[in-house]
Amino acid sequence: MTRQFQSVLRIAALAAITVMLAAAPALAQGLIRDTEIEAVMREYTDPMLVAADLDPEAVDVYLIGDMSFNAFVTQGQNIFLHTGLIIRAENPGEIKGVIAHEIGHIQGAHLARMGDAQRGGMATMAASLGIGIIAALAGAPDAGAAIMASGPQFATLDMLRYSRGQEAAADQAAVRLLTATEQSGRGLVSTFERLAYQERLSFARRWEYFRSHPLSTDRVAALRRNVEASPYADVPDSPEEIAELQRIQAKIIGFMAPPGQTFDRYPETDTSLPAHYARSVAWFKQGRTDRAIQEVDALLQMEPDNPFFHELQGQILFESGRIADSIAPQRRALEFLPDAPLFKIYLSRSLIAEGDDEGLREAVTLLSQALVAEPDNSFGWFQKSLAHQALGEVAMAELATAERYYAVGDEMQAHIFAQRAQDALERGTEAWIRASEILAVTQPTDRELREWNRRERERRPNFMTQL
Repeated sequence: MTRQFQSVLRIAALAAITVMLAAAPALAQGLIRDTEIEAVMREYTDPMLVAADLDPEAVDVYLIGDMSFNAFVTQGQNIFLHTGLIIRAENPGEIKGVIAHEIGHIQGAHLARMGDAQRGGMATMAASLGIGIIAALAGAPDAGAAIMASGPQFATLDMLRYSRGQEAAADQAAVRLLTATEQSGRGLVSTFERLAYQERLSFARRWEYFRSHPLSTDRVAALRRNVEASPYADVPDSPEEIAELQRIQAKIIGFMAPPGQTFDRYPETDTSLPAHYARSVAWFKQGRTDRAIQEVDALLQMEPDNPFFHELQGQILFESGRIADSIAPQRRALEFLPDAPLFKIYLSRSLIAEGDDEGLREAVTLLSQALVAEPDNSFGWFQKSLAHQALGEVAMAELATAERYYAVGDEMQAHIFAQRAQDALERGTEAWIRASEILAVTQPTDRELREWNRRERERRPNFMTQL
């Protein structure tokens, strides 16, 4: 992975958390984080990665909060899935088929053959993310999210104009991967049949996926023949997988669609679990905490041990200002899913907001555990800095701030805060050594240092001139 792309992903991680916190729900336009949805997508993806002789740990799956139908891959074996792909899917097999096709592009090393086109797309993506994060940090998170989602969509069209030969190869790979994992490829066929219909629409109305993945009726016919030749063509999606998809679809709709549309799709007369899930979020978005909690209570009566329902209850209470009340359901969620880094971060956020020393020290412990699993989670580092600062541990707060800046690719600020931390930390301790590591990998050049000093002078008021 190039240093440029690492910086982009670090910026994207901060963008995801900034958007998540600014918009209250876990889903908003831009990169998103959601433990439940991520887990389902990994369930779909990992077996096919293994079948493709790829290490699941080396392939990252990202969610983009955008209701358009799209999916793409970027260098470094990164798969991006739009929430619109999940929403528009009629069954789990359709999502699995698209993921299998994208894995086929990775397996075929198609990205490595795009050369300058991809580098141009990377530049577009980096620029839109950079501008967006600046806007978010400047106090305009909604504008930042919109900018980050434009470009368009991380310059997808610049980066992913696959050739017909690459598309055919990815189709064949998808069928092989689905067959190797004993799954039907009919979902991929039905998806592409809908894409074929899109081919007859005006260019402006076509799905993003179609624009970047050239399609033809011959290609669909060839894919259908290969799928029907598979011994697993008739294998249906399991009832459990169908129910799981319906749940996350309802969750996404609740967070991303206007509440009125959510209530139209899931009226009060619908007493299904997905309907309660969607309405709980819609009421929450309207500021009706009482109604939202009633819907969550209904969910918990159906499944009292579901960690995601407890997580949602905690989120609603926290965002509604009921900090103390939010702690218990978040603890409960973590009890059911003790290895979830985001759950630890969310609980820590409540403990820090509550402010007592015992809770602050627990938050430091939880955040330290979460950041081992997600070292580039800038929001986690931000919360850790707050906890240390509240405990009077200034040097550790500055080290956490250095980690936060390093996670988003701001090496100058990372270097400055690491230097401050190291100066105050006891020599030879683990924290001192980590500060030294950050200093070593972020050492600015003389030119960079002069430029930074110039910008700082321009940023600060000239009091002599004012006098």
